[in-house]
Amino acid sequence: MASNILNMAKKDATKPNSATKYHRLTNVAQDKFVDSQFERPPPKIPYRAIALAAGLFLLGSMLIIVGSMLLSGFIDAQYADRTWPVLILGLLMFIPGAYHVHLAYNAYKGVPGYSYEDIPEFD
Repeated sequence: MASNILNMAKKDATKPNSATKYHRLTNVAQDKFVDSQFERPPPKIPYRAIALAAGLFLLGSMLIIVGSMLLSGFIDAQYADRTWPVLILGLLMFIPGAYHVHLAYNAYKGVPGYSYEDIPEFD
Protein backbone atom coordinates (compact mmCIF):
# COMPACT_ATOMS: atom_id res chain seq x y z
CA MET A 1 0.00 0.00 0.00
CA ALA A 2 2.74 2.45 0.98
CA SER A 3 4.85 1.55 -2.04
CA ASN A 4 1.82 2.11 -4.31
CA ILE A 5 1.34 5.62 -2.92
CA LEU A 6 5.07 6.28 -3.26
CA ASN A 7 5.03 5.15 -6.91
CA MET A 8 2.04 7.41 -7.64
CA ALA A 9 3.85 10.36 -6.06
CA LYS A 10 6.91 9.70 -8.21
CA LYS A 11 4.78 9.57 -11.36
CA ASP A 12 3.09 12.88 -10.49
CA ALA A 13 6.44 14.52 -9.78
CA THR A 14 7.76 13.62 -13.22
CA LYS A 15 4.80 15.10 -15.12
CA PRO A 16 5.41 18.61 -16.42
CA ASN A 17 3.05 21.30 -15.19
CA SER A 18 0.91 22.31 -18.16
CA ALA A 19 0.17 25.72 -16.59
CA THR A 20 3.84 26.70 -16.69
CA LYS A 21 4.79 28.68 -19.76
CA TYR A 22 8.33 28.30 -21.05
CA HIS A 23 10.15 30.39 -23.63
CA ARG A 24 12.72 28.68 -25.79
CA LEU A 25 15.87 30.75 -25.79
CA THR A 26 18.07 31.09 -28.82
CA ASN A 27 21.41 29.30 -28.96
CA VAL A 28 23.53 31.54 -26.78
CA ALA A 29 26.60 30.77 -24.74
CA GLN A 30 25.86 29.76 -21.15
CA ASP A 31 27.44 32.84 -19.58
CA LYS A 32 25.40 35.44 -21.49
CA PHE A 33 22.08 36.96 -20.61
CA VAL A 34 19.14 37.34 -22.95
CA ASP A 35 16.74 40.25 -22.68
CA SER A 36 13.68 37.99 -22.86
CA GLN A 37 14.53 36.37 -19.52
CA PHE A 38 14.01 39.69 -17.73
CA GLU A 39 10.65 40.57 -19.29
CA ARG A 40 7.77 40.70 -16.84
CA PRO A 41 4.52 39.06 -17.85
CA PRO A 42 1.48 41.33 -18.12
CA PRO A 43 -0.22 41.82 -14.73
CA LYS A 44 -3.04 39.49 -13.84
CA ILE A 45 -6.05 41.45 -12.64
CA PRO A 46 -7.53 39.94 -9.42
CA TYR A 47 -11.23 40.41 -10.22
CA ARG A 48 -12.49 38.40 -7.25
CA ALA A 49 -10.39 40.35 -4.75
CA ILE A 50 -11.51 43.67 -6.25
CA ALA A 51 -15.16 42.56 -6.08
CA LEU A 52 -14.71 41.57 -2.42
CA ALA A 53 -13.07 44.93 -1.66
CA ALA A 54 -15.92 46.79 -3.37
CA GLY A 55 -18.45 44.76 -1.39
CA LEU A 56 -16.67 45.52 1.88
CA PHE A 57 -16.50 49.19 0.96
CA LEU A 58 -20.21 49.45 0.12
CA LEU A 59 -21.49 47.38 3.05
CA GLY A 60 -19.17 49.19 5.46
CA SER A 61 -20.39 52.55 4.16
CA MET A 62 -24.02 51.52 4.65
CA LEU A 63 -23.35 50.30 8.19
CA ILE A 64 -21.56 53.54 9.08
CA ILE A 65 -24.51 55.56 7.75
CA VAL A 66 -27.04 53.45 9.69
CA GLY A 67 -24.88 53.64 12.83
CA SER A 68 -24.58 57.40 12.59
CA MET A 69 -28.36 57.65 12.12
CA LEU A 70 -28.83 55.53 15.24
CA LEU A 71 -26.34 57.68 17.14
CA SER A 72 -27.96 60.95 16.08
CA GLY A 73 -31.46 59.73 16.93
CA PHE A 74 -32.77 59.90 13.38
CA ILE A 75 -33.75 56.22 13.69
CA ASP A 76 -36.07 55.34 16.58
CA ALA A 77 -34.51 55.09 20.05
CA GLN A 78 -35.70 51.51 20.56
CA TYR A 79 -32.67 50.40 18.52
CA ALA A 80 -30.15 52.50 20.49
CA ASP A 81 -28.38 49.42 21.91
CA ARG A 82 -27.22 48.50 18.40
CA THR A 83 -25.49 51.81 17.70
CA TRP A 84 -21.88 51.08 18.66
CA PRO A 85 -21.70 47.51 17.33
CA VAL A 86 -23.06 48.70 13.96
CA LEU A 87 -20.55 51.58 13.83
CA ILE A 88 -17.60 49.37 14.79
CA LEU A 89 -18.56 46.64 12.31
CA GLY A 90 -19.02 49.29 9.62
CA LEU A 91 -15.54 50.70 10.27
CA LEU A 92 -13.98 47.22 10.28
CA MET A 93 -15.48 46.60 6.84
CA PHE A 94 -15.00 50.09 5.41
CA ILE A 95 -11.29 50.58 6.13
CA PRO A 96 -9.82 47.55 4.27
CA GLY A 97 -12.45 47.84 1.53
CA ALA A 98 -11.64 51.50 0.89
CA TYR A 99 -7.90 50.80 0.94
CA HIS A 100 -8.07 48.00 -1.63
CA VAL A 101 -10.52 49.87 -3.85
CA HIS A 102 -8.07 52.79 -3.78
CA LEU A 103 -5.22 50.44 -4.79
CA ALA A 104 -7.29 48.93 -7.62
CA TYR A 105 -8.37 52.34 -8.94
CA ASN A 106 -4.83 53.71 -8.99
CA ALA A 107 -3.50 50.51 -10.61
CA TYR A 108 -6.22 50.80 -13.26
CA LYS A 109 -5.30 54.43 -13.94
CA GLY A 110 -1.61 53.50 -14.21
CA VAL A 111 -0.38 55.75 -11.40
CA PRO A 112 3.34 55.09 -10.80
CA GLY A 113 3.91 53.00 -7.68
CA TYR A 114 0.57 51.17 -7.87
CA SER A 115 0.14 47.71 -9.31
CA TYR A 116 -2.39 44.90 -9.30
CA GLU A 117 0.29 42.84 -7.57
CA ASP A 118 -0.35 44.88 -4.39
CA ILE A 119 -3.84 43.38 -4.10
CA PRO A 120 -3.92 39.91 -2.53
CA GLU A 121 -5.45 37.16 -4.66
CA PHE A 122 -7.82 34.43 -3.51
CA ASP A 123 -6.97 31.25 -5.41
